[in-house]
Amino acid sequence: MTDPESFAHHDADLNKQALAYHAEPRPGKIGIEVTKSASTQHELSLAYTPGVAEPVRHIHDDPENAYRYTNKGNLVAVITDGSAVLGLGKVGAQASKPVMEGKSVLFKRFADIDCFDIEVEARHPQAFIETVVRIAPTFGGINLEDIAAPHCFEIEQALIEQLDIPVFHDDQHGTAIIIAAGLLNALELQGKSLAEARIVVLGAGAAGIAAIRLLLALGAHRDNIFAIDRQGVIHVGRQDLNPYKFGIAADTERRTLADAMDGADAFIGVSGPDLVTADMLASMAPRPVVFALSNPVPEVRPALAREVRDDLIMATGRSDYPNQINNVLGFPFIFRGALDVRASRINENMQIAAVEALRAITREPVPAEVLAAYEGLESLEFGPDYIIPKPFDPRLRERVSAAVARAAIESGVARAPYPAHYPG
Repeated sequence: MTDPESFAHHDADLNKQALAYHAEPRPGKIGIEVTKSASTQHELSLAYTPGVAEPVRHIHDDPENAYRYTNKGNLVAVITDGSAVLGLGKVGAQASKPVMEGKSVLFKRFADIDCFDIEVEARHPQAFIETVVRIAPTFGGINLEDIAAPHCFEIEQALIEQLDIPVFHDDQHGTAIIIAAGLLNALELQGKSLAEARIVVLGAGAAGIAAIRLLLALGAHRDNIFAIDRQGVIHVGRQDLNPYKFGIAADTERRTLADAMDGADAFIGVSGPDLVTADMLASMAPRPVVFALSNPVPEVRPALAREVRDDLIMATGRSDYPNQINNVLGFPFIFRGALDVRASRINENMQIAAVEALRAITREPVPAEVLAAYEGLESLEFGPDYIIPKPFDPRLRERVSAAVARAAIESGVARAPYPAHYPG
C-alpha cells in the first residue's frame, strides 16, 4: 500500500498527468452529444423550426410533457458557489469548475445521468438560492456540491421548499448514507448495536451533522453521540453554537476529544489529518469501529491504528485501503431512482432505503467483474475488510436505484410508476 506520508505532499508527476488529462486533446472532461439524427433537411426541420413548435405547445398545455419531449427527466444540475471545494476550501466559483465537471463524469459513468455543471458567483445564500430557483425548470434534479456550512443547510432547505424536483446536497446526505451503511455493517461484525453504541463524530460541518441526523433516524441514541468541533465537544452549555450545531449538542460533562473517545464504540472523522492519538485509540471500548475519513491523510493512520488496536474495524476515504467510504456508491444511484419515478424530493425514507440496499449488497457474493477491476484482489466477502461495496460493483445501479424508487413511491413523493425494467 502507498505510504500515507506520500499523500501529505503533492506528487509532481501526478500533478503533471492531471493537467494533461484535463487539457488534452480538448479542454475539460464533459461535452454535449446530439441524441437524434440531424443529417437531413427534414430532420433539421423536426429538431428546430418548424417542428419544434409542436412539443412547445404540448409542454405549454401540460408542463409534465417536458419529461416526454425534452431531456429534463435525465438532466441534473451540479451546482456550487465554490466555498468548500474538496480539501481546497473557498477557491471560488470558477476554480471549482474542474471538480463539478468531475462530478458530472461520475453521474454519467455510473448511472447514465446527463449533467450541466453550474458555478455560481454568489456572496450571500439568498442570491445563490434565487439563482437556482430561476434556472430549475431546465432540470430533473439539483445536486448541490461543495457549499460551506452552515450556509449549505439554509440553501438546501430553502430549495427543497421552493422546488418540486429532487434537491440533494451530496456533501451532507451522500456522505451520511455511505457512512451509515458501513457503520451498521461494522457494528454488526463487532457484535454491537447502533442503539447502544457510543459514537464520536469529529467534524461538525455538512457531513458530520448530516451523519448524526441520519444515524439518529436509523436508531442511534441521542445521549450516545458526541460531536466535536474546533472548540471541543458540542454540548448544550456552549454559547457559541449556531442552530445546526445546537441541534446535535449533547448534555454531557465531557469537553475534549480525548474525553469523548474514552469508552467510545465508534469514531467517525470528517475533519483533518492526524487528530487522533494512540492514547485516544487505546481508550476506546473493546472491538471499536474507526472511520478516519479525512483525505488524503486520515485522522489516524491505518498502520498506527492497527498497531494500537488489533480488534478494530477501520475505514478511510482512500482507495488504497480496505473499506473506502466513497460517495460514488450513493449519489448516482440515488438520483437514478429518484429521476426514474419523477420524485419531487429525496426524503429520509429514500436515504434509509439506500443505506439498507448498500448493506445488503455487501453480504452477497461479489461478482468476478468487480474483482477484476481491482489489481491484486482475488476474493472479497463480508467481514472486517469488506463492510461496504466497491464502486465498480454493477449491482449498485440496479439495487440502490430500485430501493430509492420504491421508497419514493411508498412515501408519496413519486409522480411516475415503478419502472418495469427494475427488479420486482
